[in-house]
Amino acid sequence: MGITARGAGLLVAAVVLLAAGFTFAYPELTVLGAAAGTAVGYALAVAARRPRLAVTRQADPDRVGRGEPARMTLTVRNAGRLRAANLVAEERCGNRTVPVPLLRLRPGRDATVSYDVPTTRRGVVPVGPLRITRRDPLGLVALPRAYGDTVPVWVHPRVHPVSAVPTGAGRSLDGRVDGVPHGSITFDSLREYVVGDELRRVHWRTSARVGELMVRENVDTSLPRIVVLLDNRVDAHPDRADGTAESFEVGCEAAASVVAAALREDLPVTLVTVVPDDDADAYPMDRLTTVGLGAGSLSEATARLRQQRAGDTLVFLTGPGGRAGLGHVGALRGAYPSVVVGVLGATDPTPADGAGLVVIDAADGAAFAAEWDGVRRW
Repeated sequence: MGITARGAGLLVAAVVLLAAGFTFAYPELTVLGAAAGTAVGYALAVAARRPRLAVTRQADPDRVGRGEPARMTLTVRNAGRLRAANLVAEERCGNRTVPVPLLRLRPGRDATVSYDVPTTRRGVVPVGPLRITRRDPLGLVALPRAYGDTVPVWVHPRVHPVSAVPTGAGRSLDGRVDGVPHGSITFDSLREYVVGDELRRVHWRTSARVGELMVRENVDTSLPRIVVLLDNRVDAHPDRADGTAESFEVGCEAAASVVAAALREDLPVTLVTVVPDDDADAYPMDRLTTVGLGAGSLSEATARLRQQRAGDTLVFLTGPGGRAGLGHVGALRGAYPSVVVGVLGATDPTPADGAGLVVIDAADGAAFAAEWDGVRRW
């Protein structure tokens, strides 16, 4: 319950008038004090009445690229029997508030407000809840309440069109580029049997041990597979302004551009971060929306990639501070025949080394896309 400055002053005056009236036997002061106290009590009763409102939100769209337009439509319906008058409402949208006109909203009627969602920065923009402040006619009490749930709007990194896509060390045997085909010749893992699986792929020894049917999952090793390793270490992006490392934002744009190009060509692509996150199984663009900087070890990340061998083309995206770790990336040439390194936010070229890496220096996402398309060998 929030009493305004006017209400607090009137309440103090009521206490003083009542005390003075009873102390000095002035009935006029007692009446004035009682009237002031009654006014405050009436204001509390009016403000405490909770209006019945139904709040719905619809984002159009709920996932956009950085800088692309997105609008939120808010609908507030008066589901009560009495008129919900004297309401002051505002909608929370990220770090700002949007005023919502709801004065004299009649029962059964609704009010609709549309506004732009800020998409200038990568991340998840929380929209809502609706904050409604109930006031009394005298302005003595203001009671804020929250209505509706929070709706997220995902602002993905900006995607720069790239036409060149690594084709890997080998080619698909039948000329196709698709997902993992069943019945291929290379064993990958075991999984539970589902209706429709061929019985010749059942691994009977494991099935007998675990007590349920297990089948072999195979992969076609001739299919090109791309692994994007995003360096999200704090040390790799030392230059920050207002808590944001622009080189890391460019790295996210570069990763999004490569992932989008691979998905467009139906190429298997895996997104890996140096500092592991909790959303490893999420959609890559959503992961690039929420990923942040942290403390981690590049040597441990490359060791995991060496053991997993998740593909044949490795794309390592780092910042100016990540050049010292290129030796760890170069050591992956045995597991990944093709390794491309992107140093984002760089103002000077990366010194050449003998690791045989393809190095791209780019100051921003557009420059990275141009340099990427100019690579003649993978």
